[in-house]
Amino acid sequence: MQHIFIVGSKGIPGAYGGYETFVDKLTEYHQDDKSLKYHVACKAKDNEEYEYHNARCFNVKVPNIGPAQAIYYDVKALRRCCKYIRKHNIQKPIVYILACRIGPFASYFKKKIHKLGGVVYVNPDGHEWKRAKWSAPVRKYWKYSEKKMVKHSDLLICDSKNIEKYIVNDYKEYNPNTTFVAYGSETSKSKLKDDDQIYEKWLNEHNLKSKQYYLVVGRFVPENNYETMIKEYMKSSSKKDFALITNVSDKFLEELRNKTGFDTDKRIKFVGTVYEQELLKKIRENAYGYFHGHEVGGTNPSLLEALGSTDLNLLLDVGFNKEVAEDAAIYWSKEEYNLAKLIETADSMTEDQIMEYGKKAKKRIEDEYSWKYISDKYKNIFLG
Repeated sequence: MQHIFIVGSKGIPGAYGGYETFVDKLTEYHQDDKSLKYHVACKAKDNEEYEYHNARCFNVKVPNIGPAQAIYYDVKALRRCCKYIRKHNIQKPIVYILACRIGPFASYFKKKIHKLGGVVYVNPDGHEWKRAKWSAPVRKYWKYSEKKMVKHSDLLICDSKNIEKYIVNDYKEYNPNTTFVAYGSETSKSKLKDDDQIYEKWLNEHNLKSKQYYLVVGRFVPENNYETMIKEYMKSSSKKDFALITNVSDKFLEELRNKTGFDTDKRIKFVGTVYEQELLKKIRENAYGYFHGHEVGGTNPSLLEALGSTDLNLLLDVGFNKEVAEDAAIYWSKEEYNLAKLIETADSMTEDQIMEYGKKAKKRIEDEYSWKYISDKYKNIFLG
């Protein structure tokens, strides 16, 4: 039996985010596989242990110490992993660290894990050091930390070919050992019908009509290009609404209001968050089109979900997005009027043209990004 220790997600079940969904799906698809045993660190207020999807989940108690909390959590979780491996005399364990937060401690833990007969795998995530939400010193730390994690890992599992290329080129001096395994997505349709009360209620609450709104779902951060999308939408002559599903932060919202004046345009609707997965799927399925403005990061979960559900996808023209969607979407740049014109083009498409894009998008997900396909690839890596 191969033991895999996963550190760096907030834990399973219940926490919502890219890494959390990944760990949840990986353990779900492997829960009946006797050749793999997962041990998952979970950020919590106690040190309890429990089983979920046949994985051993161990809570790591983390004090509220502000931004350093994530680093403290990873370090403490790794200590717990080493202790467990030693105590239970586990042979050839794999310790899989998600994200590059603990670079300054990477060398120390690598030595320790090697001494225990194990190996260190790292998922470098996206360009965290490029994110606008971080201050300059924090960005500097992220870049330094990434460098150390690349140097001291036995294998880097990149969820995007572009990230893999960047790691290989930027850290040539370490000759990093890398492989590519994408993030996954579900391919099933929503269990809700088009006239389901839950969906109808959501539409009525926000004064929206099925197939008459464009949609965006994502974190409310500047590098997801909300400003460009809103400004361009306002310049377009579209008669449809633009619904934004996001966890609004007042400061950034105010900033956007000042820059765009979106509150003067009835079509622009901030509709809050939707955590009910079947409803979210139905909202995506019945959107006229989906916008994706993410500029930073690897394979983005919300893009995969959109390609799996929405027929017409309008994506920011960057390597990450093109790699995932290929010719199953249409692309825009940040140049003035570029997206506005594309919206008008999309508005005048025939039903057949839109359906054709939808077919291609779903095939892309089924062929390369289904959770079954991704979890099989991980099994091959873990069992070597």
